[in-house]
Amino acid sequence: MRAGPNRGTWALLGDARSDDRPDRRALILVENLSVPFDRRVWQECTTLRDAGWKVHVICPQGSKRDTEPEAEIDGVRIHRYPLRAATGGPAGYLREYGSALWHTVRLARKVGPVDVVHACNPPDLLFLPALWLKRRGARFVFDQHDLVPELYLSRFGRGEDLLYRAVCALERRTYRAADVVLATNESYRDVAVRRGGRRPEDVFVVRSAPDIDRFHPVPPEPELKRGKPHLLCYLGVMGPQDGVDYALRALAKLRDELGRTDWHAVFVGAGDTFDAMVELSRRLGLSEQVQFTGRIPDADLVRYLSTADVCLSPDPRNPLNDVSTMNKVLEYMVMGRPIVSFDLREARVSAGDAAVYAPANDEAGFAELIALLLDDPEKRARMGKIGQERISGSLSWRNSQASLLAAYAAARRDRAPVTARDPDPAGEGRAVER
Repeated sequence: MRAGPNRGTWALLGDARSDDRPDRRALILVENLSVPFDRRVWQECTTLRDAGWKVHVICPQGSKRDTEPEAEIDGVRIHRYPLRAATGGPAGYLREYGSALWHTVRLARKVGPVDVVHACNPPDLLFLPALWLKRRGARFVFDQHDLVPELYLSRFGRGEDLLYRAVCALERRTYRAADVVLATNESYRDVAVRRGGRRPEDVFVVRSAPDIDRFHPVPPEPELKRGKPHLLCYLGVMGPQDGVDYALRALAKLRDELGRTDWHAVFVGAGDTFDAMVELSRRLGLSEQVQFTGRIPDADLVRYLSTADVCLSPDPRNPLNDVSTMNKVLEYMVMGRPIVSFDLREARVSAGDAAVYAPANDEAGFAELIALLLDDPEKRARMGKIGQERISGSLSWRNSQASLLAAYAAARRDRAPVTARDPDPAGEGRAVER
């Protein structure tokens, strides 16, 4: 049985419910994650469902969860297809994306006519099935999760070569095809306007936010610290651009240059570089103090975060990370944990005084800030409280719901009386409506 919206949600739906035609249908396209594992997409699905939309999703099957080809979860109909992730360079990506597009079109034909097609990148190829659906009367909402040109530069380090120019061209085609664009923060919104040539009124900031039903602090469990006074925690994807290698080298400096061995560290998550990071930890002599869990159930994740004294956000500064909102930072904040981060533009917008910031990519500075927080429990408590207040206020999903519904209304040329801009770009707690 699905849960209905609470009173506050109904109030947010407001004008967006003015078109109450009961058979409004939205089709959400995702290529890089399964649903509901993709938390942002799932929150969007349930928000639209509560606003009266019939929501269909086309996405890949997961390997350990979301494995069924068809599922209806809490009123959302999900159509999944098998997909082998790319390996081996450009040819692998060509095979992956070709297969994904073929399955997406096949399943979209099965879903039938829709009022809105909502495509989530990466890759910037889903405009192709979206254009096909536009010719059949649908409106196109482009949900830009990543800036793919910056992702290419940051992940592959090949510079602005031919493939870079190709991904730039695909991004331009996607912007051009969309009726409205969803941006995850003001930096992405600026790119959509400046580089994408979109009108400001057609770009809506829909920030990602943690699912507060998933993150409830529990009593700390000292045994998770493996006999040490302090626990450090990293949560997130382990890919080439995520900085786990920076965190490990910082921990080695914390031990070797600052003489601190009063900590145990746990790294939660998985990704392309998981095995390489385990090997790097071994080569740095950290195997006894650093634990890699892989992906773990939510209940275990909450136990680690509730026990952690300091949480790590080691994403190095690069063209992508500097302007991206990191989910891990938001999840640390909802759990009331203090954060050490490199100095990134959007990290400061999200965390504010809930984090301390080392100079970009300075591993020694990162280690010094960890030591600083380990020695100051009052500062840690103060930072944790600031983070929880920001997440429950200006950065809450409640504000993003209103912006999402306004974007849908705009896409259907039924604009709700809200602005497209993030009204609180500095995250200072003013009333927001986006």
